[in-house]
Amino acid sequence: MTDPSGGIPFRTQNMRKGDRYIKIGNTLFPCPEFENITDFITDLPPDQELITVLDKQMGRIILEYDFSYVTKSGHGVRPAEAEAMRLVSKHTSVPVPEVFFTEFGHGYGSIYMTRIPGSPLEEKWDTLDEKSKESVCLQVWGLISKIRTIPRPSELQGLFQCAADGSLSRDPLLEDLRDPGRPLMNDSDLRTRIFERYYACGGRRFEHQLPDMLPRSDCTVFTHADIAPRNIMVDERNTVTGILDWEYAGWYPDYWEYAQILRPAAAFGGDWSVWMDRTAPQRWDISGITAARRVLF
Repeated sequence: MTDPSGGIPFRTQNMRKGDRYIKIGNTLFPCPEFENITDFITDLPPDQELITVLDKQMGRIILEYDFSYVTKSGHGVRPAEAEAMRLVSKHTSVPVPEVFFTEFGHGYGSIYMTRIPGSPLEEKWDTLDEKSKESVCLQVWGLISKIRTIPRPSELQGLFQCAADGSLSRDPLLEDLRDPGRPLMNDSDLRTRIFERYYACGGRRFEHQLPDMLPRSDCTVFTHADIAPRNIMVDERNTVTGILDWEYAGWYPDYWEYAQILRPAAAFGGDWSVWMDRTAPQRWDISGITAARRVLF
């Protein structure tokens, strides 16, 4: 089925996003074209696997094996991401990958999880009519409302903001300038952290106004923190089939999900954030967050 002379080592640097390979041991071979996925997988010898590179960036790679399960591996893949998916599965009906194996150590991690059916919303969004866009956004806000109800574990009760496992957030707005990083214990800590980051990165335009421009919050709720079309899976009827990429998930101020969705990076050049703002069940003044982002990103 493969030419032994055409193989390359099974390494991240040898794989390209969107490509498929046949894996035999620790060697990759080009995948031949096929018309019927079921027949191709059935005819594949037991010692061979079909690998699809779903994504590859920042030292991490996401692979799909035999159209059945997915792995996310690389530098910076943390236990917090796996814990977030477990919490969502345990406490809500929100469709997320089921984690069945993890391995972490020395800044490197791997998460093995089930495959979510459908295709990324990013690939379909610009083809949708207004009614369909509104429907998808309302579905997403409905799932977000369920995520927000996830109870905080007792061991994390004293923290105001943290990742799903209690570790510090990696959001550029909240990363501490000190090492080791300090936990955020209240809303004042969080707003001070954002201002520290803003000022340290050269922010001067709102040097005196930013502390008062930043939104205030009395509570934190469980938050995905990276809701965007690339992380939303939909079927052929534009029904949301799953939410992916829980790397930044954790407890954040109640306005955070809204602020993250409306950030320019989430729009991917389309009108996604416009529709999400239009259909949002609640809006906040995020002018301070926006001003800080202009300096930090």
